[in-house]
Amino acid sequence: MAAAVALRNNSARKRLVQRRRLERIAHRVCAAENIRDAVEISVLLCDDKTIAGLNRKYCRKNEATDVLSFEQERFAGGGPGGRALGDIVISIETAERNCGGDRPLIRREIDMLFCHGLLHLLGYDHRTRAERAVMQRKQGAYLYTHEAAAWNFGPKTPRIEAARAPKRGGIRRIER
Repeated sequence: MAAAVALRNNSARKRLVQRRRLERIAHRVCAAENIRDAVEISVLLCDDKTIAGLNRKYCRKNEATDVLSFEQERFAGGGPGGRALGDIVISIETAERNCGGDRPLIRREIDMLFCHGLLHLLGYDHRTRAERAVMQRKQGAYLYTHEAAAWNFGPKTPRIEAARAPKRGGIRRIER
């Protein structure tokens, strides 16, 4: 099974996301979800204006969001990378704002958004508590993190990691 990612970056932020990193996540998810044939996932990295336009057109929500996913036909023919699963659109501006501009945190946020979008392409949703619990558990497992950390969407205040804590022994936390 191969998972190819066709990555296009229309955002002002360049060299932030590596296609191979997303492909590793896609391979992990697809293998665990028993996807046996080769698949291709199209990913667009964009700004808030672009994703707000797509959100308005396809979801009838007049606002920017962090991630959108558009599933392809279940048995759509394959391109050079295999059967097309669908398209994932990620707003780099929203990810950047959510992470306070910290590049390593932005990368992890993009990993989380990509995994979330991919699970949607595979048919998962989070309309009910039970559905959300399943998606949250899967995201945690696929991203090798705690479930709560794999479901941290929406506007956030900048996070301060333990490695950046003050030297006087205390850990400074920023509450949401």
